[in-house]
Amino acid sequence: MIGFSFARLSALLRKETIQIMRDTMTLRIIIAIPLMQLFLFGYAINSDPKHLPAGLLSIDNSKYTRTIAAALKNSGYYDIRVLRSEAEADAGLEGGELLFVIQVPLNFDRMVDRGEQPGVLIDADATDPTAIGNAIAALGQVVSDLNRDLPPIRRLQPQTPPFQFVVHARYNPEQLTVLNVVPGLICIVLMFSTLFVTTLAITRERERGTMENLLAMPVRPIEVMIAKIAPYVVIGYIQVLLILAAASLFFALPIRGSVPLLLGALGLFIASNLALGVTFSTISANQMQAVQLAQFTLMPSFLLSGFMFPFLGMPRWAQWIGQILPTTHAMRIVRGVLLKGNAWAEIAPQLWPMAAFTVVVIAIATYLYRETLD
Repeated sequence: MIGFSFARLSALLRKETIQIMRDTMTLRIIIAIPLMQLFLFGYAINSDPKHLPAGLLSIDNSKYTRTIAAALKNSGYYDIRVLRSEAEADAGLEGGELLFVIQVPLNFDRMVDRGEQPGVLIDADATDPTAIGNAIAALGQVVSDLNRDLPPIRRLQPQTPPFQFVVHARYNPEQLTVLNVVPGLICIVLMFSTLFVTTLAITRERERGTMENLLAMPVRPIEVMIAKIAPYVVIGYIQVLLILAAASLFFALPIRGSVPLLLGALGLFIASNLALGVTFSTISANQMQAVQLAQFTLMPSFLLSGFMFPFLGMPRWAQWIGQILPTTHAMRIVRGVLLKGNAWAEIAPQLWPMAAFTVVVIAIATYLYRETLD
């Protein structure tokens, strides 16, 4: 029986340390992941979004209308822009360019001066109730800000509000969080399953010793990439259909748009994740490195896509990063088609970034794969 030896332990620890130091990619990821978590949670995550895009629709640009617009802007929650028509207002809400549309009735000043307490309609995009909650709560202060502009006879009257806001929560009238979370889960589930599966595709063959047979075959790198991706596209579609059926059955998720259009758009999202997974698999020396690279990508995709935290509440630099990630655009497409009934025209601006991402990633994977053939 060999006894415990500190000398042997020291030699083994030295050997393991040297081995770890040689794996530079793993070391970089180990250092980068906690730093990324720190910056994302410390700076990018904000559950109280400010400067939300809002449109003002008013026929007469009256004194009280200007006061309301200024008060909304001073609250910090609203970035006001003047709209020309109701069609522009509807298009802004449906396309996600606006979260609020403020409609001031005709002869608003006259009705306020007469004490008629007119209503100012606010159409709010309630697909993400968390994003608009604090902004709606701040409307009470805006009403009181108008009191200083009232004529003296109105200020002497009993303290009644000069007007009232009437909030119309569109697309999600009851402001149910589940209607925001469940569509987002479609993207998250697809991202997890497709990215991890293909991340291990080439590294698994390399570790099993079958990579030599693949390299000896008379095939082009792009053919290998497509062959690795195609079967999992079908699996991804099966997952989407299962989630849609379960969400409609158990959570009463409305499906207001075209399901074939949604499936077509999600096909591009599936392809982008599969291409990214193959790229990670190509540049990784082993399965551990491939999984670490996938985990490094999952966190910003999860946190910066608007799934858990309002996208517009993030700082500008975090929004730029989020715009690069396919999950952000897929999230908008799914919520738009299911909750708003968006058609091709509304989702087209979200498709081309995913397509560009997919093309670039496949090109990188093909180039790196070709290098390994030498």
